[in-house]
Amino acid sequence: METTQRTDQQRSAERRRHELLEAADRVVLRDGPGASMNAIAAEAGITKPILYRHFGDKGGLYAALAKRHTDALLEALRAALDAPAERRERVEATLDTYLAAIEARPQVYRFLMHPSEAPSPGDQGFDVGVHSAPLLRRLGEELAEVIEERVDLGPESADLARVWGHGIVGMMHAAGDWWLGERPCSRAQLVRSLADLLWGRLAAAGNRVGGPGF
Repeated sequence: METTQRTDQQRSAERRRHELLEAADRVVLRDGPGASMNAIAAEAGITKPILYRHFGDKGGLYAALAKRHTDALLEALRAALDAPAERRERVEATLDTYLAAIEARPQVYRFLMHPSEAPSPGDQGFDVGVHSAPLLRRLGEELAEVIEERVDLGPESADLARVWGHGIVGMMHAAGDWWLGERPCSRAQLVRSLADLLWGRLAAAGNRVGGPGF
């Protein structure tokens, strides 16, 4: 009986947490990096202390939102990497998936990557700089695992895969940030240009024996 009650309580807490994250997402879509704990609590119809009870502090809520959107992005990137196509096409599809994601929800991207310049009175905003670096590191490590699993880079393959993984994520982030702000070219043009930059060694490398191929 106690176990059942505990399970029900856990499910209820998870359901409530999901509802609060949905409310937070709505505020982020509206306010971008200006989203505040006050606004999120109001959107959810609760007081700020209740919001803190579920997430601990601003950093806890930010981390939960970052995980939510990073999980979705990684799933989309894996789908692009696994698509039945030639390597060049998969590289371009992966770059395009990232850029399409930040283009589709620019306010979410700005919330995750840029601190608010004008926090609400009584709310200092989210300390984005503390949290965005781990998010990018996670993307870099995930991509490094894919590269090491699929591409034969020689005797130092593991180390080189990590260099490539983090380097590619850094390139996508910096180029995407610039492109989203200035729109100097089409997304398709940017994808082709970034793929050209990556293509030399990647084109020449063979697939890892026994791996899924790349």
